[in-house]
Amino acid sequence: MSTGYQIDNPAEPYFLTLTVVDWVDIFSRKIYRDIMLDSLAYCRAEKGLQVWGYMVMTNHVHCILRAKNGNLPDILRDMKRHTASKIIKAIASDTESRSDWMLKRFEFAARKNSRDSFYQFWQHNNHAEIIDTHEFFCQKLNYIHQNPVRAGWVDKPEDWLYGSMRNYLGMPGLIEIDVSDF
Repeated sequence: MSTGYQIDNPAEPYFLTLTVVDWVDIFSRKIYRDIMLDSLAYCRAEKGLQVWGYMVMTNHVHCILRAKNGNLPDILRDMKRHTASKIIKAIASDTESRSDWMLKRFEFAARKNSRDSFYQFWQHNNHAEIIDTHEFFCQKLNYIHQNPVRAGWVDKPEDWLYGSMRNYLGMPGLIEIDVSDF
């Protein structure tokens, strides 16, 4: 059943929310946040993904993305598959204190769908909203950057390392982005 939040025009920029199943707080650990950012950086460098903004929260990632070749759904699918695989491996092989619980959650989620996988890490929907005006772009970028402030983690958005605000202020960010000229 369609939610209305689909990527209908894959050549346009989209505000996306990538959410971990059952809102598991996986990104509370640096190792998993780094896997997510490495994947975003790889897709930007090698697959033509434009990253105009991002924010890694504990159980979801907000981003504004566009694919130069108009293949955003394909890049998202591959990126989510890759990050899920790497994170599941890290959970299983690392000294993760929550590994049994998390792997059981991801296994249970996989049983609820018809895809052929043992674990499901990401929710299937990306809550995609097309960015069609400058005002909407600014609203969503501000929303992304204010997330850790609203959560009470930092006083200023640029203090949260796992977001793109630092890039917009000319400060070193953890990954390169395409500072918007939208």
